[in-house]
Amino acid sequence: MFQEQSSVRLINAVLFFAANLVSIVIFSRGNCGLSKCITRYLVGMAVGDLMVMVFEVILYEIKEGYFPYSFLNYTPICSLNVTLFFVSIDWSVWLTVAFTFDRFVAICHQTLRTKYCTEKTATVVISVVCLLSVLENVPYYFTWEPGELIDNVPWFCRVKEACFTLPIWAAFLWLETILTPFAPFALILLFNSLTVRHILLANRVRVGLRGNKNVDSQADPEIENRRKSIILLLAISANFLLLWALILIFYIFVQLTDAQFLATTYNKPITIMELSAYMLRCLSSCTNTFIYAVSQKKFRTELKTMVGCPMNCIRNAVKC
Repeated sequence: MFQEQSSVRLINAVLFFAANLVSIVIFSRGNCGLSKCITRYLVGMAVGDLMVMVFEVILYEIKEGYFPYSFLNYTPICSLNVTLFFVSIDWSVWLTVAFTFDRFVAICHQTLRTKYCTEKTATVVISVVCLLSVLENVPYYFTWEPGELIDNVPWFCRVKEACFTLPIWAAFLWLETILTPFAPFALILLFNSLTVRHILLANRVRVGLRGNKNVDSQADPEIENRRKSIILLLAISANFLLLWALILIFYIFVQLTDAQFLATTYNKPITIMELSAYMLRCLSSCTNTFIYAVSQKKFRTELKTMVGCPMNCIRNAVKC
């Protein structure tokens, strides 16, 4: 089971690492016709997702399956890596929330839009999210103990028993569960619901002002654009909810029972559930950027140009 999970994660890592790297390059060039504010958020989200691929999938899960006794499995390094992948997960998730809020302000609050939806504000928000993600997850470094001692050298990481008995650690784990993913669930649903409601009401007013309620709404380009916005927002919400639902259930189960994280018995249903939840969480580390970006025609044009450039170079070299 573990080897199968590692193989799936390896495929995910290669595809999503490349996808996020390409997204970062394309957005950084600024040729997608998006505002600088939106571009900053999309680059930040792609960087966060790329970090998830590096710290969780490559440096933790994949090396666990293929290089079980490398220096990365020394307990201090393992603890640092686990802490960093929790940082990257929070960064990715909360930047998605921040971007959703930015689009909510841009659509629903026109007076605040000019002050909030700016490149400077986006930079500040991304910096604050990064800093808070680091500070929030520092305690994770101290939740691990060596899984084995080989020649007095600590190897691997295992959750300390105190994390399941001491009230302070129980409170910390509950707080972490609330902050990720309970709060993002609630906030994304709230902002998207308010945004969709605003768009629907604006469409009704626009149709009423046109005095032609029987005409297909697609005949109005503005209403068509709003309809696409609703579809995009619902796709983002559904994507996040579906891919994070299993890990949300697992976190609740751990808090309410004596189950432990990262158990070593891989044939137990709870462990299979945990590994599957982590795999789906990794899957979510690229889809947000794709949903927002691939729908943009200019992004696809830039992607074709980027893919075609090496091929053209090879073709020209062969001709020479």
